[in-house]
Amino acid sequence: MYYFVANIIKFFLRLRGKIAVYNKQYLPKQGPYVIACTHTGWVDIFYLGIALLPSKIHYMAKKQLFEKRMLGWLLKKLNAFPVDRDNPGPSVLKVPKRLLSNGEIVGIFPSGTRTNEQIALKQGAITIAQRSEVPIIPVVYNGPNNFKELFTRRKAHLIFGEPIYLTSKEKDSRTYYTGVLEQKLAELESQLLTRLK
Repeated sequence: MYYFVANIIKFFLRLRGKIAVYNKQYLPKQGPYVIACTHTGWVDIFYLGIALLPSKIHYMAKKQLFEKRMLGWLLKKLNAFPVDRDNPGPSVLKVPKRLLSNGEIVGIFPSGTRTNEQIALKQGAITIAQRSEVPIIPVVYNGPNNFKELFTRRKAHLIFGEPIYLTSKEKDSRTYYTGVLEQKLAELESQLLTRLK
């Protein structure tokens, strides 16, 4: 079902405009790894998913999205799993750790919310990658963020960064690695903006 839904979305998005993908060679040939992408709207979820085909992404998404019937159904078909951001518990780490141990790819938006501004990243992506001993792939998205922008045929862009390997398993190092991820995402955004000039 994942490929069926993903290919329908891919067909629809291509009708609305093209996507340019840069540095895809940085992606490992297969999982497990965590992919950490900037999050400016709901459309980036779909563009990131089709950019990685035939690989599947298991997205971490806030539980409120699953309360909307159609959106919840779509997210489940795209292998997303709910997370309670207001009351995070051990289960927040349990599901992604199980997926990564099975060689899957876990997608996380480390800002924790949709934003066009630079904000401090949450440590979830780092914690999950560290505990599972997998690399993080930083990704920056630039493009349409909603239906209105899709219909203006605004072109989408994704740029991948080199894998970040977490060499320390110490809890105290999470702040450091979160800073590294922030820096890599800022560098990728600068590179992408330079390409778009």
